Amino acid sequence: MLDHVGLEVSDFARSRAFYEAALAPLGIAVKIEFGEATVGFGDEGEAVPYFWINGRGRPPSSGVHLAFRAGDRDSVDAFHAAALAAGGSDKGAPGPRPIYHPQYYGAFVLDPDGNNVEAVCHRE
Repeated sequence: MLDHVGLEVSDFARSRAFYEAALAPLGIAVKIEFGEATVGFGDEGEAVPYFWINGRGRPPSSGVHLAFRAGDRDSVDAFHAAALAAGGSDKGAPGPRPIYHPQYYGAFVLDPDGNNVEAVCHRE
């Protein structure tokens, strides 16, 4: 079981704005900040972050696939719209993905550094 994931980003302010907007429809928000270039995100109502972005001058992460679980299909749709509005690029519009399983409903975007970010709901 994973405890947390961290990404290096090329432009911290741009990536922070992207993830704050894209993850809000999923109930994921900033939980903690360290200095000016590290922020941790987690579920609203929880204190512990599990997704981190860092802008410490290291090469950015790219080619990473992240999938965030959504509570319902409307949240997947809202994630996709918010991510595109925040500067993400479409990699797969919201919709069923029965190749994975009959109830799989997901949407895919590329973040500002080219990472593949998904929201997925496993319910009808």
